[in-house]
Amino acid sequence: MWSPAKYLAFGDHRARPFHDLLAGVGAEDPRRVVDLGCGPGTLTAVLARRWPSAVVEALDSAPEMVAAARERGLDARVGDVTTWRPAPDTDVVVANAVLHWVPGHEDLLRRWVGELPSGAWLAVQVPGNFDAPSHALTRALVASSWPSLVGVVPEAPVLDPVGYAGVLGAAEVDAWETTYLQRLEGPDAVLEWLSGTTLRPVRAALDDAGWAEFRGRLGPLLREAYPERADGTTWFPFRRVFAVARVR
Repeated sequence: MWSPAKYLAFGDHRARPFHDLLAGVGAEDPRRVVDLGCGPGTLTAVLARRWPSAVVEALDSAPEMVAAARERGLDARVGDVTTWRPAPDTDVVVANAVLHWVPGHEDLLRRWVGELPSGAWLAVQVPGNFDAPSHALTRALVASSWPSLVGVVPEAPVLDPVGYAGVLGAAEVDAWETTYLQRLEGPDAVLEWLSGTTLRPVRAALDDAGWAEFRGRLGPLLREAYPERADGTTWFPFRRVFAVARVR
């Protein structure tokens, strides 16, 4: 289960890649703008403000997130990105921090490029830190003590920029990567960050006691890998991969 409040606890850090992604989209007066994986709708609202005359379509697989988006006045609905198909007037599609949850999303991107109208923009951002200590330590803990959950934190579910440029080769593509040095604050800051996203499937699979034990064992490992400074700051490097394509 997704928690909008937990997700938004680090809202500024999660928003920055969205704005960097959107800066690469040159659409001036799109007819329809689609936010796939809209979450609680805070960033969907940015799309509505940038293109006020467009129809804004918002989709997320989590009912909790859709409910939060609707509370913000957005026309959001529960849906699966793997079965979504663009309407004929779709001129901008944004898939921000969602496709790493979709195995085989490369085929999905190829299909979207083939179905979008000429001149449409497709903007994609995925986290690229699956080899970082945060994820490697989580996978190792799962493998050693919760083997039934092996696979819930995947090793490499995304491509690098060159890979996405190849997948989107039927369109004009700009692909890049950025590592953000995120300044987190508070005790167990990295654990709290992961609890809002990466660890969600782990939490869903464990009862309250199991989840408490898991957090209790992962926390010290993360504190060693990402030590807290005397001023309460924890520096958390976070790599992200971007691709913006314009359909020919």
